[in-house]
Amino acid sequence: MWRLSIVLLAGSVAASPIPVPSESNGDLEPRAIQCSIPNVLSLSYTARKLAITAKQATFLYADGIGGGPHSPGGVGGITLIAADSAISDSELALQVANEASDVAAATLSIPKYNGLKTLDDYARLYDGGLWKNSLAPTGLYPGMITNYTQDLLFSMERLSFDPYAVRRLFPDKDQLPFAVDDVIVQDVTGAESLQKLFESGFLFYADHRDQGSLEHTEHFAAACDAYFFISESSKNFLPLAIRTNVGSNLIYTPHDEDNDWLLAKMMFNVNDFFFGQFHHLAATHYVFETGYLGGKRTLSEDHPVLVIMDRLRYGALGIRPLAVVVLFREGGSIDQFFGYKGSSAAEFAAKLYSNGYAGDVQNNYFLTNLRRRGLIDSPIGLPLKHFPFYEDALVNYNAIHDFMTDFVNSYYTSDSAIAGDPELQSWLLEANGPAGSINFPTKETMKTRAQLVDLLTHMAHLVSSSHHAVNTNQLITGAGSLPFNPSALYQPIPTEKGGITNLAPFLPPPSQCVQMILNQANFARPLIAGTSRTMVHMFDDPVTLGRLNKKTKDANERFMAAMRAQSAVIKARTFDENGLSQGMPFVWQALDPDVMPFSLTI
Repeated sequence: MWRLSIVLLAGSVAASPIPVPSESNGDLEPRAIQCSIPNVLSLSYTARKLAITAKQATFLYADGIGGGPHSPGGVGGITLIAADSAISDSELALQVANEASDVAAATLSIPKYNGLKTLDDYARLYDGGLWKNSLAPTGLYPGMITNYTQDLLFSMERLSFDPYAVRRLFPDKDQLPFAVDDVIVQDVTGAESLQKLFESGFLFYADHRDQGSLEHTEHFAAACDAYFFISESSKNFLPLAIRTNVGSNLIYTPHDEDNDWLLAKMMFNVNDFFFGQFHHLAATHYVFETGYLGGKRTLSEDHPVLVIMDRLRYGALGIRPLAVVVLFREGGSIDQFFGYKGSSAAEFAAKLYSNGYAGDVQNNYFLTNLRRRGLIDSPIGLPLKHFPFYEDALVNYNAIHDFMTDFVNSYYTSDSAIAGDPELQSWLLEANGPAGSINFPTKETMKTRAQLVDLLTHMAHLVSSSHHAVNTNQLITGAGSLPFNPSALYQPIPTEKGGITNLAPFLPPPSQCVQMILNQANFARPLIAGTSRTMVHMFDDPVTLGRLNKKTKDANERFMAAMRAQSAVIKARTFDENGLSQGMPFVWQALDPDVMPFSLTI
């Protein structure tokens, strides 16, 4: 069992602190040579080219581990995987040791759960400091247990820890996916009809129908799509209707009985949780890895861009091998806790990458993606009054962008130097070719220093804010919290409305709950908080900075100051006089730069 192997590994590192990360680029010894962009007129240029050619002979492409795009191959690639696996395996083992007392306390508390006979009983899963080590430093997000019946909490989950599925519907290019009775629309939204709501630009949509074709486990899941809207009176972002797309294909609205509507929201959450986890695999891990692999094969080890990419890679290439063992294998975590099998999850992630929804590089730049989905700067309708993911990620993004601007401009003195860098141009060709990136910049779209800044900022955004908003600590602190956010249902999807007096049978039993929360705890990295492994220290590595110029070192100091200031803002976050935080009935602290890691974790 994978659990046993992790426990054995944990025993060897249980007494160890989180190691101070220092990136060596995959060599046995860290390089101390100062970085430079290539000078084709230099006497050393030929030797530099020969070194790249030699590297290409040992650093190859292999089939994607667990599916998806390429993984590194050859002696050089295997060496990198081994180095990163040592990091990712060690961090997981430390967490397994950290959570040991949590598991023991939760297991001993099972008799106190009242058999989880009602939804209220599920709060007992977290009572009395249970899971305190794994929930550190924030604890379970305030409001997740007390306010989960509120429609506002449900809808704002789409704009915080599940921000990649929902989009605004545009009447000039979209059609209404399903109908909702106008009387209900009028009562819920105040709009004259669904069509009028659509035409006004106030209607939003999330679509998980493609999950209906996936292979099920012994558990249950629908394949929901849903409408959301902006209330013209309150300006709140709220749910309108949820369609199951299975069985009787029922459409639920706030007009239904309370238990029916609450179950519908939980059914949607099952689908959205599945989407969020395997979209993140494609959109962050796969996209960063393919871009990195192309750069590793074409950029000199002395190129400043590769030095930065090596730093961002810290531990990343060890995650897919771990995912095969822990998640995707027959009988692994996905088979145990989700409504769909691990093999289907791997195929789902690969499809999201290959069809471009997750895999397209330039169209998924942070701001570009949000504009394309009508979540910011929409030409129609009202703007979102609150968008917590955007609000917090933007601060981190801007700090990264400022750092990358100083970094790039310190090495490239003009825009023409971008086209004049043969290694950089080779990277663009390699990424769009053998590496398997989708819509990576080309020489036509990489003509200026600002465009290189945008690319590098995106790569750093993927491994930090984009990843950690959805994964890492979020599973146990919010996105997977029970009873409202299960990863599967334990009763069949209803074929008719009414008559449901208790929703607890749709949720996992006590022993399964403990194992489910334990699985979420395995993804958490609470021991990283406050250490040099956090985003505050994204570039603050003596080996990395030792090879970079003074302007970059100075830029790092400014970056760290900005991240510490943002951390203080997030740590101080609480409910306002209306019982809301960032417009939500729960307090979200996912993107604290002094808590979340600076690179991809699990």
